Amino acid sequence: MSSVKVSFYGHVRQYHNLKSEIDSAIHEVLESGSYVMGPKVKQFEQDLAAYCHAKQAVGVNSGTDALWLVMMALGIGPGDEVITTSNTFFATAEAIWIAGATAVFVDCDPRTCNIDVSLIEAAITSKTKAIVPVHLYGQPAEMRAVAEVARKHKLFVIEDNAQALGARGPDFRLGELSDAMCTSFIIQKNLGCFGDGGAVVTNRADIAEAVLRLRNHGSAKRSIHSMGYNSRLDDLHAAVLSVKLRQLDNWNDRRRSFAGKYDEGLKGTSLKLPTALAGYRHIYHLYAVETEGRDLLQEYLKLRDIIALTHYPIAIHQQEGFPWGRGARIAGSLKNAEVSAARVLSLPMFPELTGEELQTVIDAVVAWDRENQGRGTKAKGQGAQR
Repeated sequence: MSSVKVSFYGHVRQYHNLKSEIDSAIHEVLESGSYVMGPKVKQFEQDLAAYCHAKQAVGVNSGTDALWLVMMALGIGPGDEVITTSNTFFATAEAIWIAGATAVFVDCDPRTCNIDVSLIEAAITSKTKAIVPVHLYGQPAEMRAVAEVARKHKLFVIEDNAQALGARGPDFRLGELSDAMCTSFIIQKNLGCFGDGGAVVTNRADIAEAVLRLRNHGSAKRSIHSMGYNSRLDDLHAAVLSVKLRQLDNWNDRRRSFAGKYDEGLKGTSLKLPTALAGYRHIYHLYAVETEGRDLLQEYLKLRDIIALTHYPIAIHQQEGFPWGRGARIAGSLKNAEVSAARVLSLPMFPELTGEELQTVIDAVVAWDRENQGRGTKAKGQGAQR
């Protein structure tokens, strides 16, 4: 058995690699005395907008807030429906409920685990106001097709891009084909701060202006308020994010390289490996495999000091208490989402992984697969599709 321990996150390593730059940025904020809505927030918003090739970015308290504040800015509320997928983190649907609207769930595409665009149109009613595609695990949704449906039915598109900042499609950038794109900066993300944080990225000035007011108690001018909330990104987080943003493409390239090694090393096993659509830049926020033996594999790895985690093992419509206060609507079968939730396991994936750690994980997964195939355990899947 290998003596190498493999954690799931590389937060501390990442900090150590950028310690002097991060410490300097934090010190500058502390000495400035400007900690909220200050120059570092404005600078990061400019940096992020430029990175996304967008006109504006607005920092907020979290990715969850980014989603529902955009819905508020667009006038989405009680009596409205918003179509999304049940195969995502709970916050995607939660933001719809916070805005007062009804979440409508369609199934996911079994190849990518993203929303199955072919099912969206059948879910549209006279109450439908928006579509929220999720770029799950770092794989962009098929935004050209989403945008086409939205144009046909005059719907808003709000991208949940909490996991794919830096990804892109074969002929589009994320944020290009929607009214707004929402992202999260919680530490687990490819671009993470030292706490909670989020942003709205948009080419629509009206959305940016509305979110700017809404995040700050409805105020565009000191002491003058309308309806609003307290959802501000602070300067300490913004300063750290500006430092890290300069490294994001390199970090994403490393993740893609590690994914290629996982694909090669796990080829031929019974696991279903991630699918990267042709021409798409998948940036592997998570390297999520699927197997009917998910719990057995996770425990096997844990006993060998390898931490693998389940992500969204309970589809939203299967969560306790569903459909909650304002209700929800299920549009057709959600079988693919349910199957994926029951089988998914995320292997260690962060830019600071070492080659030895990566190989340790591969060797352990292959060994487990051989043992379980020998016992006849049901763990059928499919190989990588890249």
